[in-house]
Amino acid sequence: MENMTSTKPVTAISSSQLLEHYQGHRRLTRRMLEAFPEEHFFHYSVGGMRPIAAMAMEFINMTRMGVTGVATHNWQTVGKKEQPATKQAILDLWDENTQLINEYWPQITEERFQETDKAFGMYEGVVYSLMLYIIDNEIHHRGEMYVYFRSLGLEPVPFYER
Repeated sequence: MENMTSTKPVTAISSSQLLEHYQGHRRLTRRMLEAFPEEHFFHYSVGGMRPIAAMAMEFINMTRMGVTGVATHNWQTVGKKEQPATKQAILDLWDENTQLINEYWPQITEERFQETDKAFGMYEGVVYSLMLYIIDNEIHHRGEMYVYFRSLGLEPVPFYER
């Protein structure tokens, strides 16, 4: 019998499929940010959760440093952004990040997703799990956004429309 062992890593989904999954979540989160009333965007809180603007900045900074870190092996490639004073400025940063993702993602090889790295200089793990954490973190906080919408009597963007 012929040896069918391969040195190529086995993946459940391709890099391009993971990117589309991630961008689908990002599109939904952006629609949530856009739909949330600006008068509540920077200060509204329920149960001690952070305002939506603060959550958005966490997503923006994790994405900026995470995707460039995975692509370049340098987790400080793109610096942390400070919170702007308007919702539109945050949406502009969001869109800038989308371009950044589209620029850096093709540089990430399939093999890179299987390597171990230390995200943000602190969190060691396999690269695909680090990226999944960044995606999961956004989904978790987007769930908090749904609570904010409902607590204000607003209809949130449907979660299944990615």
